[in-house]
Amino acid sequence: MTTTRSRKAKGRRLQNWVRDILRGLFLALTDDDIKVAIMGERGADVKLSKKAREVFPYDIECKNTEGWKKMYDAYDQATSHGSQEPLVFIKMNHRNPLVIVDAKHFMRLNNVGFLTEPVMIKYEKDKLK
Repeated sequence: MTTTRSRKAKGRRLQNWVRDILRGLFLALTDDDIKVAIMGERGADVKLSKKAREVFPYDIECKNTEGWKKMYDAYDQATSHGSQEPLVFIKMNHRNPLVIVDAKHFMRLNNVGFLTEPVMIKYEKDKLK
C-alpha cells in the first residue's frame, strides 16, 4: 500500500523529468520558460511560458501509475513487430483515439530545428534519472 506522500513524490519525479528533458531539448528557452506546477495548483503539471508554448504547443499532464500496464503491454507488442519506432493507437467507446509513442521519440519529433545535443535522461529501477 502506498501513502499519499509517496504517490505525490512519484508524480513529482515524472513532472521533473518532463521539465528537465524539455529544458535539455529546447536550449533557447530559460529555466523560467519551463517550470513544474506547485502541488495542488490548477492547470497543467508543467507550466510553459508564452515563448515555450510557441515552440512546444502542448498542455502537459503527468500521471505516474501502475494502472497503465495494458498500454505498456500493447507498446511491447508493437516493439516486437520490427525495427521501426513503435506506435500504438488506443480507443474507448465515445472517446477520440489516442496515440502512444516513446516520450523521447515524441520530444525529438517536436523540436526539429531546436535540438543540438540530445539530453541523456533515462528510467532506472522505476526512478527517473
